[in-house]
Amino acid sequence: MGLTRAFLLAVLAAGLTAPALAQPIPALPAVGVRQDEDARLLALLNSFARAQETLDPLGAIARGDNSNPQQIQRLFSDELAAAQRAELRRELALLARINRARLSPERQLSYDAFQQQTREALGWLSPDILALTAVRPLNHFGGLHEDFPALLGPNGSLPYRDERDYRRNLALLRAFPVVLDRAIGRFRQGLASDVVETRLTTANMVAQLDEMLARPPEDSVFAAPLADMPDTIPAARQALIRADWQQAVSEEVLPAYRRLRQFLAEDYLPTARIEPGLSAMKGGAGLYRRLIERHTTVQLEPDAIHALGLAEVARIQTEMEQVKTLLAFKGSLPAFFNHIRTDPRFHPKTAEELSQGYAAVARAVDAQLPRFFARLPRGELTIAAYPASRGKFEAGGSYSLGSADGRRPGTFYFNTYDLESRFLSGVTTLYLHEGIPGHHFQTSLAQQNLGLPDFQRFGDNAAYVEGWALYAETLGFEMGFYKDPLQHWGTLDDEMLRAMRLVVDTGIHAKGWSRSQAVAYMLANSGIGRSDAEAEVDRYIANPGQALSYKIGALTIQRLRREAEAALGPKFDLKAFHEQVLGSGVLPLPVLETKVRRWIAQNAS
Repeated sequence: MGLTRAFLLAVLAAGLTAPALAQPIPALPAVGVRQDEDARLLALLNSFARAQETLDPLGAIARGDNSNPQQIQRLFSDELAAAQRAELRRELALLARINRARLSPERQLSYDAFQQQTREALGWLSPDILALTAVRPLNHFGGLHEDFPALLGPNGSLPYRDERDYRRNLALLRAFPVVLDRAIGRFRQGLASDVVETRLTTANMVAQLDEMLARPPEDSVFAAPLADMPDTIPAARQALIRADWQQAVSEEVLPAYRRLRQFLAEDYLPTARIEPGLSAMKGGAGLYRRLIERHTTVQLEPDAIHALGLAEVARIQTEMEQVKTLLAFKGSLPAFFNHIRTDPRFHPKTAEELSQGYAAVARAVDAQLPRFFARLPRGELTIAAYPASRGKFEAGGSYSLGSADGRRPGTFYFNTYDLESRFLSGVTTLYLHEGIPGHHFQTSLAQQNLGLPDFQRFGDNAAYVEGWALYAETLGFEMGFYKDPLQHWGTLDDEMLRAMRLVVDTGIHAKGWSRSQAVAYMLANSGIGRSDAEAEVDRYIANPGQALSYKIGALTIQRLRREAEAALGPKFDLKAFHEQVLGSGVLPLPVLETKVRRWIAQNAS
């Protein structure tokens, strides 16, 4: 969560990028003595990246660039699919003219990864898929109604250094009401075709909008950039900026939010579907299978994933029984779940206690890093609580990407909403996942590697990104953090969460589970707090298939490590293995497997 939006993922979101005219296929440079096939491929990928920037205004904002307001206004437009289909077909045609056999091994990985991702993106732009996705443009877990003000805010990606920055960002703010109105139009198309969101997701969006609209304009999230204007802007100019900004918020932005709120509450909610799963939506069963492949990068059947999840839940429960005994509890495992939920000693008393816990873990992790990694990223990691307005709708934590040059730090966000349901036992594993060496390491090392094509530097396919972060949690054993039974319990509880996701996500979307059934399963099989369980289930309902990526990706990395250890024996180098996993940026799992197995073969001979 909170990672940079790459063009391909924006395409997969079916409606989050602006169209551009397709360009004719240019002639490739001739191959001469100094022009090898690697250079041809990199030139093409660089050209693709530049073309994609014009098609992805949200990605430009996330990278810290001011996008054209007119491009922003084309989000959710009818021109999207045709323009993007043409561009992706152009890219595949150009790629086919590269001789893969003449590429270096590293560039063959780039070729394979780009080909797989581009073909997949093109598939998501087919009319039958757009009929199921474009008409559901927002939800409470990944909606621009919340993401855009965060991107535009003072802690987002855009600079606020001088009056020019403020004016450019104000132009983006003024463009956004058009986007919200287009989203309403998309929702109306879904009403006409009987492809609609769930009542749960819609009600959550209405609640989010109510919370945003309850604040006076001068105190709204949109006015946040005015709170701390730089002294380099003269006071008179600051006053003009404030007046124009507040006028835009009061007279343009907030009225658009009220229109969206009124439409969702009065027109959409009464006809939204009651059942939470995609299997209850027209075309939903096939869409869910496509989403599984999108999020895991491999083809898997829902029944197989469900069975894998049940097996993982049983395995982790066996280890939980052992740790429960170390914590001097003599009752059953379900009784211990209830005990740890209700005993105050397992929960933070204040937000500051939670903050200090994460800071202490951060210091301990930093001391361990030289044993595990040959390279460390530039740029700091900050630790911060979610803003109060977001906590109710967020999971326990997330990561927000820093800048590629390391000047803007990455941020690990933790949740202080409903402190009684937060666990001190989960402090270590959550930091390892969201911070170091999880998301912060993986994303920072990738984007700081200027030798990689942009789609490998900035991509964020969930199986790789979340798979690495879950694998990073397991390094806490080798770092010695889980010798403490309470922290050992915490990592098992978090691993259980990812295993249960395999069961619950497929249960909801392929087996007709209700929300209450899914929540009950999570409460019965782990120590998760009720508010967390409800937020997790609501997330799976809003974002089908994404939650599968964690465990599928982590199991793949763990399997590859076991293969390497078995094949290399005493020659196995953990730092070198981690470099193999992280050194080529973001890869689909099949391409990652190819890379690691090639490394194993080279070192085993």
